[in-house]
Amino acid sequence: MNSLIKTNDGSYSILNNSIDESYHSKHGAIAESLYVFIQQGFLQKHLLHKLSILEIGFGTGLNALLTIKNSTKEQSIYYESLEKHPLTEELYYSYCKTLNSENQPICQLLHEYSWEKSHHITPQFSFRKTRCNLQTFTPTNKFDIIYFDAFSPRKQPELWTKDIFSKLYSCLNQQGLLVTYCAKGQVKRDLKELGFHVETLPGPPNKKEMIRAIK
Repeated sequence: MNSLIKTNDGSYSILNNSIDESYHSKHGAIAESLYVFIQQGFLQKHLLHKLSILEIGFGTGLNALLTIKNSTKEQSIYYESLEKHPLTEELYYSYCKTLNSENQPICQLLHEYSWEKSHHITPQFSFRKTRCNLQTFTPTNKFDIIYFDAFSPRKQPELWTKDIFSKLYSCLNQQGLLVTYCAKGQVKRDLKELGFHVETLPGPPNKKEMIRAIK
């Protein structure tokens, strides 16, 4: 079974006990998400009035929550998140309760929203959860940002292949970007061979590097 764990910045994550890996960094769940996906991803496109985001791995809903919290009324955002194995109701309620009182109801809504349908969290923010794996996902539109938040290549190697990144490349608009906490050399080489401009950036707490790849 999965279980709730406290990370080093005081925020919580979920440990997937079957593969012994947490959904976010044990060195700081919120710190990692804010740095990798918000600062190095979302905020890089803050000047776009219309923005589309694809997330690989909905998990706890933290990346979606932080994107909502950092969005403005000037941006129209479409956010789609893929998740093959959603958290149980008991576990996501326990996770949401670890957040502050302002963020708890948003987190619960994200988990409670029905799958395969678009929901307007605000007039400017449209959210959709798709229950499938990345291999069978058929996108219906192009994206400006991809949050690649799968489990690590060591634990989920089938999602870190050149074929997968080729599929994601085709999902992106020109100048679109993919961000991930991973900085594995083979991942960088595959992304470059596919035509991405790959940036190796300083990593989140206790991690040396991360990747931002631009189409």
